[in-house]
Amino acid sequence: MRIAVLIARVLLGLIFVVFGLNGFLNFINMGPMPAGLAGQFVGALALSHYFWVVSALQVIGGALLLMSLYVPLGLVLLGPVIVNIVLYHVFLNPSGALIAGVLVVLWLIVFYGYRRYFSQLFVQRASPTR
Repeated sequence: MRIAVLIARVLLGLIFVVFGLNGFLNFINMGPMPAGLAGQFVGALALSHYFWVVSALQVIGGALLLMSLYVPLGLVLLGPVIVNIVLYHVFLNPSGALIAGVLVVLWLIVFYGYRRYFSQLFVQRASPTR
């Protein structure tokens, strides 16, 4: 299982570093703007510069996974990005749903490998420390 977690962590880190950097440097041609609501959504993200924030989170989260430093923090940063990718492809542009599913599977494999670091989040009744 350790090998699977390592492979998933490196793949997930590479994917997010490359595509996060692409948000700043535009070295990968992403093709024409999608039609309809999907295109309007992407256009709004680009025009508002919100896309830069998402790209920065992708680069930071992916780099943390690649360097094997603060991996739980990297997973926390990438989790909401992956949720938004999945929701975009489910509701607006189903053509990339397979890739979104692969990201979810990779994230879950890495999360499973580091699950002990998240155990304190699942406490039913937490009280503040003194």
